[in-house]
Amino acid sequence: MADEKYINFIANFDDWVSIKKLKIEPETDAKMIMEFLASLGISIDAKIEQNLGKIVDLSKVDAAIAELELGKKDTAKALESIGSRKVSSVIKEITEGLGLQKNETKEMQEFCKVYAMKKALKQCGLQVDFSEIKIPGMKKAKKKKV
Repeated sequence: MADEKYINFIANFDDWVSIKKLKIEPETDAKMIMEFLASLGISIDAKIEQNLGKIVDLSKVDAAIAELELGKKDTAKALESIGSRKVSSVIKEITEGLGLQKNETKEMQEFCKVYAMKKALKQCGLQVDFSEIKIPGMKKAKKKKV
């Protein structure tokens, strides 16, 4: 029993119920482990964004990124824009006044910057995470109807 290798992830929090388990045996190939971890990462990234949106107004970041009018060949522009005054001021605006300590505000700004970077690069047509990879047998998360 002590020699068994496995990865277990269990989330039971509000609207997020997720149980992901993988027992790693000698015949378990690296591809299966990689796909399992990608699935886990996609789920976690989605929940990070969802919870970030509960703290700050991400629609303002979305609007600032949309105003950049990025196209398929604008990767350099996207990278430059994330550090621009426009995007930085929006991030500062939505993270100040939350009643956080200085280091916590900086942390929140960094989460927002990563969110903005992923959004901008996706707008340029780049894959910035594993969510766009079609993994056979892996169910795509269905978007809830509003």
